[in-house]
Amino acid sequence: MSSPEWPRLLGCDFTSSPRAQKNIVLAWADLLTPEVVQLKQIVRLSGFSEFEDALKSHAHWLGGFDLPFGLPRELLIHLGWPLRYRDYMAHYSAMPRADIRSCFKQFCDARAVGQKFAHRLTDRVADSSPSMKWVNPPVAYMMHAGVPLLMKAGVSLVGLFEQDPLRNALEAYPGLIAKEILGRRSYKSDDKSGQTPERLIARKDILHAIELGQTRLKLRLKLSHGQREAMIEDASGDTLDAVLCALQAAWGLVQHLQGQERFGLPQEMDPLEGWIIGA
Repeated sequence: MSSPEWPRLLGCDFTSSPRAQKNIVLAWADLLTPEVVQLKQIVRLSGFSEFEDALKSHAHWLGGFDLPFGLPRELLIHLGWPLRYRDYMAHYSAMPRADIRSCFKQFCDARAVGQKFAHRLTDRVADSSPSMKWVNPPVAYMMHAGVPLLMKAGVSLVGLFEQDPLRNALEAYPGLIAKEILGRRSYKSDDKSGQTPERLIARKDILHAIELGQTRLKLRLKLSHGQREAMIEDASGDTLDAVLCALQAAWGLVQHLQGQERFGLPQEMDPLEGWIIGA
């Protein structure tokens, strides 16, 4: 059984435009032992108010959120924005999306082909999209929508912005684990035409690996038959991504139990940029 002193685990597949057809998906889980995670509940939310309520539904949790928590230091310096996390995030969150796109596009247009975007160090290490990218996927808009909601809800962004010591958020990236298992094979698509048998098999391969603990996280996932089927049948991959984020949060909790500070985030993490847990 999990210790009552351990936080509940949360994985979040976030969208900057939640609606009935494209939900924010949450995966609640428990760490049973330092090697085993049990999936408890999948929750689908169609609006930001429901998301805020969910963040307050448990008093003690550690979450992995699939959205960037910071912008590249290089970009901030170029734009002349404040070099303090709280200050530049307040400036960023107050900007309309159209202004963000215009600002970032102007930055990119002035740079050489192949070097258009500024990258955080963690994005290079994790092979994730640059956090300033506003399309395919629009992670800059996800940060613009999600980080202010976390801050408003009183949640701590570990290593960046400390608030409630019992509700801690880590930046997660499900692609980190998916690529380890699949290489460059795709496992999801929001487009019906892209929801192929090959991608369904890929989702099964990911599930097989995480149930056996065959990833860098060294964690085995326990789940019900119904939960397994839901993850396989969700061709968008959102359900599976939420669970992968919960596993990354679980890895952070294990690091904490082993005496690592900040749930295993590297000591040299840039306090402006943030870091993807486990990268």
